[in-house]
Amino acid sequence: MSAAVRPESLATVLGGRRGALDASIPPVAFVLGWLVSGNSIGWGAAAAITVAVLLGVVRLVRGQRVAAVVVSLTAVVAAALIALYTGRAQDFFLLQVLANIASALTWAASILIRWPLLGVVVGTLLGQKTRWRRDPALLRAYSLASWVWVAQYVIRVVVFGVLWWGGYVVALGVARTVLSWPLVATVIAVSGWV
Repeated sequence: MSAAVRPESLATVLGGRRGALDASIPPVAFVLGWLVSGNSIGWGAAAAITVAVLLGVVRLVRGQRVAAVVVSLTAVVAAALIALYTGRAQDFFLLQVLANIASALTWAASILIRWPLLGVVVGTLLGQKTRWRRDPALLRAYSLASWVWVAQYVIRVVVFGVLWWGGYVVALGVARTVLSWPLVATVIAVSGWV
């Protein structure tokens, strides 16, 4: 099969390790800018946006999709604006909390209506389209494995939520990094095993 028609792996679709690393750097820059400046949200926001722009340029030079770069940059700018608007540094991470709540609910709903999202994604990647739904064993396996993804989002909601509620900005930055690629890699492995 040629590279032009070879389906992408699930890890590639999710951005791989590089994508997770790139997504973790702006929040770390926010926390560092906030700390170094004596808890200035403005400096933290400027650091995060600057790093996001630089990463975006690097990603574009590497030939990554413009839409993905724009979405990433927009998310960082939105997070910075929320923190600036509320005057609370932990609110830089509020979108992350809300996105994980939405993801957990979406994945759970997909299982309940018998269209588990893992089946949709993997079925598409493998060229199965929706044939997997007619196989009770595959439908059950994709449903069970999709619950692993729900658990990932719930873990993030609980950890981020507690830290956000308590105003633990540095811990949020650390959690954002730890609960990105390492957790996703674990979830991919467990999903394949289930």
